[in-house]
Parts: sequence; C-alpha cells; structure tokens
Amino acid sequence: MRNITEATTFILKGLTDNTELQVILFFLFLAIYIFTLIGNVGLIILVIGDPQLHNPMYCFLSVLSSVDACYSSDITPNMLVGFMSKNKVISFYGCATQMFLAVTFGTTECFLLAAMAYDRYVAIHNPLMYAVTMSPRVYVSLIIASYAGGILHAVVHTVATFNLSFCRSNEVRHIFCDIPPLLAISCSETYVNELLLFFFVSSIELVTILIVLVSYAFILWSILKMNSNDGRKKVFSTCGSHLIAVSIYYGTILFMYVRPSSNYSLEHDMIVSTFYTIGIPMLNPVIYSLRNKDVKEAMRRLLRKKFHIKH
Repeated sequence: MRNITEATTFILKGLTDNTELQVILFFLFLAIYIFTLIGNVGLIILVIGDPQLHNPMYCFLSVLSSVDACYSSDITPNMLVGFMSKNKVISFYGCATQMFLAVTFGTTECFLLAAMAYDRYVAIHNPLMYAVTMSPRVYVSLIIASYAGGILHAVVHTVATFNLSFCRSNEVRHIFCDIPPLLAISCSETYVNELLLFFFVSSIELVTILIVLVSYAFILWSILKMNSNDGRKKVFSTCGSHLIAVSIYYGTILFMYVRPSSNYSLEHDMIVSTFYTIGIPMLNPVIYSLRNKDVKEAMRRLLRKKFHIKH
C-alpha cells in the first residue's frame, strides 16, 4: 500500500463531545463488550466441550461466535479509550488495519450466515444423507471460503480507500474507520470507490440473500410435507434463531452501503454502525441460545456437571 496522503493520523470524533455523556457511554459500552465476549466465548466453549453439539450446525455457530467476538474487539476497545481520553487520534496504518479487519469480519459473517442456511436446508430436506452431504471436508471448505471472501473484499476496499488523498481534513465523524466517512473527507475523486463499494456489497448481499431465500423456500416446502407437529416445532426452533439473525444483519448492511452517496447521513450511519458492529455481536449468542433447544440442554448438562463436581 502506498501512502500518498497528506494526513498521517486521523481523529475519530465518536458519538458525542459531551464529557458527562461520554462517561455514561463508556460504562454502557464496556458492559456490552464484556457481555459480548462472555456470550460468544462461552458459546464456543459449550460447543467444543459438549459431544452432542459436535455437528456442522454448531461448528458454524462456534465460528460465527468467534467472528462476532473479533468484530467487536476490533472496534469497541478503541472506542472505549476515546470516551475517556481527549486524544482520539488513530494512526494512518492503525486506521487502515481497523478498516481491513472490520470489512473482513463483516463480510465473513455474511457468507457464514448463508452457509448456515444451506446447512439447515440439507439437514431438514434430507436428514438421512446429512452426515454424508455435510461432511467435515464440505463444511470446513465453506468456513475457509467465507474467510477468504471476507479477506479479499477487505483488501479491495482498504487499498482503494487508503490510496486516496486526505488533504481536506483528518477528522472522521464516526466511531471507527469505515469506508463512507473516510470517502467523505477525501479531497480526491471518490467515484470509483463509491462504485466499488456499491458493486461489491450489493453483489455479496444479493448472492448470500439468494442462498438464504432458496434454502428457506425448500425448508418451508419440507415443513409443509411433515405430518408430525413435534417435527415442525423442532424445525422452527432450529431455524427461527437463524432467520432473526439474518434479517437483522442483512437489513443493516443494506441500509448502510447499498444506496446512493447523496443519501449518506453520517450521524444516522454512526448509530446504525454502532448497532451492527457492537449490538449484533452481543445479540447473536442470546438469539441462538434462548431459541435453541439443543444449546439450552447443553447448558443444563454443563451446569449439572459443574454442580456434581463441586459437591
């Protein structure tokens, strides 16, 4: 990457300049971050430690939890430091690294949610062939492909954005180094960057949403053919949490990036970005644990085991 800009540092303005409000927000986001780490790391440990959860569905779920934990860790600690410090400066390469990681984890989550929808389709449409169709070679390949897609997408935007000139201002009106607010302060022509952003994000969203819709169309068809009410309840229990997570995440991504640059409002975008980079990683473990019977049973088994060991 070639540093041809006049700015060597950036100032992340954050959510507010009010000192009292910053203290309140510090403790609020610190609590959210701790809860996010406990929820996601706890879910990973639960999946690894319980043999009954050793299947592709929960392997995807544990990888999703690791992505959420990393996603939140890329943004929240720096934001917490900004709340309690007058110096909100981030270096040029620190900003580039933060953007690269944010785009990588955000894109990887899109692909993982699509892979999880396909996994549910295979499990429900043809359960007898599930172990063969979703063999370790298949689901590990899907996980690797999700990460590879996220990294490639991040490389494109990081290189394209940080080859711009930032001679106009170095104040980023955002909570982290994201693409739209950086394009807003560049004094270079950003038409190509905006085109790349729209093309790549809309293509990724279109492909992944199509996979989710087709998978759930076949799942719905399988549900309608079921004679057992218990079977239908189990399917809804398994798929309901995933549908909620998909709807929330894809909806916010579409709102943020797939629209004309003239419609960008940095204040509104900052709030939406806070929700999908900090709020969603906290909500995912709650959604998947509270609505999933297998996860709740695994938690009960773990608690019973700990209780017996203690006594």
